[in-house]
Amino acid sequence: MRPKDLQYPFKDTPKRIMLDKQVWYAMGEEGEFQFPGWDRLFIASQPVKIEYCSGNGLWLAERAQNEPNANWVGLELKFDRIKKIWSKIENRQLKNLLAVWGEGFDVTKRYIPDNSVSEVYVNFPDPWPKRRHAKYRIIQPLFAEQIHRILQPEGTVSLVTDDVDYSKQMVRVMTKQPGFASCYPEPYFVTEYPGYGTVSYFEDLWRSQGKGIRYHLFKKVL
Repeated sequence: MRPKDLQYPFKDTPKRIMLDKQVWYAMGEEGEFQFPGWDRLFIASQPVKIEYCSGNGLWLAERAQNEPNANWVGLELKFDRIKKIWSKIENRQLKNLLAVWGEGFDVTKRYIPDNSVSEVYVNFPDPWPKRRHAKYRIIQPLFAEQIHRILQPEGTVSLVTDDVDYSKQMVRVMTKQPGFASCYPEPYFVTEYPGYGTVSYFEDLWRSQGKGIRYHLFKKVL
């Protein structure tokens, strides 16, 4: 399957919330849609792990393929990228991977149940480097509150960026959020994380350009 084989489903009808072919279309009118529960979205009842800002899904698909005993969710705002994730789901027959087209904070707040996710990942989110645009970054106090809500006790959230300023914001937000503790001592990140993922488009790109990568890991403790 190629990405273009996933056709946009709303050309002649209003956008609505729907599930089809391991894609959750979460952009649109809610209507009568109700979150069915993770057990209804996957064929096996397993720990749920979510990646926000999944991009083309390369890292996500590799993790889902290498960890079949977990159910993986990729949240992405751009539909062209959702098509690329879907293509990997189909070509690799990943029954434990769901692509979600939607805005991360909104989908989390509206649908994801309390204490239902074991791990959260945010890999190379858009850094919005201009100061006046920093408010658009996904790592904000309200987002951290939602992540804390959906994580199971001792669940973890991994944040990865090459942007130094964004790294500082991640640390500020997460260390001030009650109920989280950093798994790393000050300055609360590491620059190497063996086994984090076998492939990542952005990690390979930024390392090839000589940029440093910062890995942050926080655990839900309360």
